[in-house]
Amino acid sequence: MARRPLPRILTSGQPLARMTNSASLARSRELARTAAESASDVFHPLIIIARGLRRLGAAGRGRWIATPREHRGPTAFFVGACILVVCLVPYGPLLALITLMGAGAWAGRERTPVETGPGEAASERLRALYEALVPYLCVDGDPSPLYAPDGDWERAFPEYAFDDSGRLERLQLKYPAYFTDGEDGARARIEQVLYAKAGRGREYHFAWDELTNQLTLTALGPLPTDIAAQRFVTSPGELVLGFTDPDFVQRTLPVTGGEETRDAPPVVWRTGPRSTEPHLLALGQPGAGATTLLRSLALQALQHGDVLVIDGGGTGEYGCLAGRRGVLGVESGLAGALATLEWASHETERRLIAANRARQAGRPAPDDTRRPLWILADRPTALAHIASAEGREDPQQWLQVPLRHGRAAHVTVVVAEHFESAELLSEPVRAHTKARVVLGPATAEEVRAVLGAPPHTTPGAQVPPGRGYARLGTAPVLRLQVPATPDPLDDATGQAHREAVLALLPERTVPADGAGPAEPEDAPQPVDIRKAGDAPKTGGARKAVDIRPAGDGKAGDVRKPVDIRKVDARKAGGAAAAEPAGGPAAAEGAPQDEEDGPAGEPVGAAVRAAHGKGGEPRVVNGSADASRPEG
Repeated sequence: MARRPLPRILTSGQPLARMTNSASLARSRELARTAAESASDVFHPLIIIARGLRRLGAAGRGRWIATPREHRGPTAFFVGACILVVCLVPYGPLLALITLMGAGAWAGRERTPVETGPGEAASERLRALYEALVPYLCVDGDPSPLYAPDGDWERAFPEYAFDDSGRLERLQLKYPAYFTDGEDGARARIEQVLYAKAGRGREYHFAWDELTNQLTLTALGPLPTDIAAQRFVTSPGELVLGFTDPDFVQRTLPVTGGEETRDAPPVVWRTGPRSTEPHLLALGQPGAGATTLLRSLALQALQHGDVLVIDGGGTGEYGCLAGRRGVLGVESGLAGALATLEWASHETERRLIAANRARQAGRPAPDDTRRPLWILADRPTALAHIASAEGREDPQQWLQVPLRHGRAAHVTVVVAEHFESAELLSEPVRAHTKARVVLGPATAEEVRAVLGAPPHTTPGAQVPPGRGYARLGTAPVLRLQVPATPDPLDDATGQAHREAVLALLPERTVPADGAGPAEPEDAPQPVDIRKAGDAPKTGGARKAVDIRPAGDGKAGDVRKPVDIRKVDARKAGGAAAAEPAGGPAAAEGAPQDEEDGPAGEPVGAAVRAAHGKGGEPRVVNGSADASRPEG
């Protein structure tokens, strides 16, 4: 059968070409496109509402499927009751329809897609960090290794964050269960790798969670250095060592930094009879801020107690405290330090005996035994070296009683020393100072040797003065920044810091030797303030007064504290001491007058009259060796 030919319109391409290239077809397409865009604009709200209703319907269907079968009946009854109430309320269906349309429009709105996942540069850094950890966290024979060459780093790093500059700010990583996270050496290797790959020059905190086998790395900001010495809002017996990170303490204090007042997280050291770490040891490099720490503690302690300062370095850094109310003495010589520490040891024993007898008699402890006494010893090993060269006793031996029994007697000891002289510290100092501070640049091994635990942060690139670590007893190791408390008598001290320290100093009660302006020649000469009954015998020196309280012979007598002020009669050859007028019994049983000054005053703390080379009297405030004739 012959094949029928196709129509001409299908075999010839000329009519199609004419239709395609015609202007009418182009206009038709343009009109159709315009009409579609116009219809899209007109029906855009309806499209959004329809999309929202579809999403709400899908969400409702998902909730219905997730609802347990035993709860579906009450749920359906509640929904039906709500619909019935809406239908019965005037204008209820209309309001329900408007509410439904509004909810559909809100649910169907166009949302800007949120970019998830790190960028290309961040992915490369995480990949490099993952590959660096593979040799330490991968073991042969693991059927499903979490860390493997060319492995999936997203499994190992569930959380991460970068700052605006593209540096790693926070990272949470998983490690296999067979990793020895209980060994310090294994931890140190991982921390070193993370510190190198995350970027040096910043401090990082490492939080190990052995329960879930996770490690969290957090980049720490610098601690504030603009907080100067000021009155801190603390209770009696609480002292602020410095300030730390806000995530590691649960307390803040209002402080003034610069020209603004803000809340800062402090490191609070609690002292007193109920303290578990009543004494403190601070070690550091020269110029790291140990003297600043002791000066800050002295200013805070003077609010509620008395202070004794032993300046073993002899640099005069505590000259601003001399002659102030509450400062019982500032000693820098060996003789004065020995006499002062000997008094402090006997004063501790006296307080214990007085408090014990008061409790046995059913009375409260005397007030003078409850007033805090602070012994601040800066570089005592320097005096120990001098004592060894002169064949005298080590001043540190007199710290043994205050260290062992000072907590019950309200006596607190603070010792500051350099790293290179730490081995010369006595055993009682090492054993009884449970609060520890490390200042200045220090390795992890040095920090661990002093604090008993390694720091959980990496060392910073720059360490300002007063920057270090602190640990109170068995608490975690904290970063520490000591408040700026420079010597106000130093010419290099800024005016703002000088005024801040001077504002905290108590009023001056006795002018320091040589601290005030020169007196005119016609000024009245100071006289000996000792009473006539206390005058020594002719040709003899005064004997040291017995430190035992008076009234031992009568039962029930209130034992009054004895004034143990004395004039050091030590000479170069060791002259023999004579008894005071009236004998030892008169010295022990003589009544105390109110004008004699506070009870229990240390040797060398009172005003004494001494004579210089020319024989003229002068007022001396300080140690006994300061009043010795020159030459």
